[in-house]
Amino acid sequence: MIERGLEKIIHTRLNKGKVIILLGARQVGKTTLLQKIFADNDDVEWLNGDEQSTNAFFMDISAVRLKQYFQGKKYLIIDEAQQIEDIGRKLKLMVDNIKDMQVIATGSSAFEIANKTNEPLTGRKWEYQIFPISFAEMVNNHGLMREKQLLPQRLIYGYYPDVINNVGEERIVLKQLSDSYLYKDILRWEGIQKPDKLIKLLQALAYQIGSEVSFSELGQMVGLDSKTVEKYINLLEKCFIIFRLGSFSRNMRNELKNNRKIYFYDTGIRNALIADFSDVSTRLDIGGLWENFVIAERRKMLEYQQIWANRYFWRTKQQQEIDYLEEKDGKIFAYEIKWNANAKVKSPKVFLNNYQNTDFQIINRENIENFLLVDGQ
Repeated sequence: MIERGLEKIIHTRLNKGKVIILLGARQVGKTTLLQKIFADNDDVEWLNGDEQSTNAFFMDISAVRLKQYFQGKKYLIIDEAQQIEDIGRKLKLMVDNIKDMQVIATGSSAFEIANKTNEPLTGRKWEYQIFPISFAEMVNNHGLMREKQLLPQRLIYGYYPDVINNVGEERIVLKQLSDSYLYKDILRWEGIQKPDKLIKLLQALAYQIGSEVSFSELGQMVGLDSKTVEKYINLLEKCFIIFRLGSFSRNMRNELKNNRKIYFYDTGIRNALIADFSDVSTRLDIGGLWENFVIAERRKMLEYQQIWANRYFWRTKQQQEIDYLEEKDGKIFAYEIKWNANAKVKSPKVFLNNYQNTDFQIINRENIENFLLVDGQ
């Protein structure tokens, strides 16, 4: 079984008196990870928030009833905890009243579980995000050389566990995921009245990876006003399907200040949305696809290695640009991302002259391990 990047981190947080919240899209392996961690432990109670019986149990819960039911239990795991009404208060009751029990809650919807647990669990939780399987996790599984050979396949089909485990059936698995399962939490939220518009919006975003996006232009494309587009994008972010990258601006008048790019956590899902699984050698979108892949994988690496950095892209009104920036510890790190290792890249002199405390690197498929396996800064 592939060792996940969060496995050791979660082990270190067990039995420290706080709830562990594990967030991530459906089907990325939250339950599988916990099953592995507790495989040899018989003292675990499993509940699922998607089940009516679990919701009924927690409906009128009290501290007394919780003690009666869970006293003496060592571990309690609640899958899809966002489905339980007022889950934050109920988790707080457990932490405050059953001192020797470790509670772990998973959720596929940050706009529900995070909002419901933030205030009640202030100072009482550890929160982590789990992603589709990462480049680094696969390298640890079968070696760097093999995973670099598989990069063209990863760009097309992505890293969802079911995709990796069902070689030859990747398209079928991705179709099932992209058709509805990933949007399950959004589509049942009462504010979503037009699910067809949601899919069209995702398709529009899929065609624009690597480019700046305008909410008003997206609205015109899919038939929604810009405020609704922004609301849908916020929800898609909180269900871990997409994420945004803001523009970097400090002291140059001609820098773009409020623009954003939007990327997919998984390139396989992105390709499924536009029904394009063509080989990388024939793709016209290989530049944007590779940029999405690299930035998403970098995000996973930073999260799992618990490295804190602000992330941006940079562009001026004269179209001078840098694909990706990180800012941390008072220093700026700038990166150009190219699929072709032989591509000629000009040094961003304007940026380097204005931000002299900057390290500049070119990232391509030949040196990608320096960017995705360790923090080479």
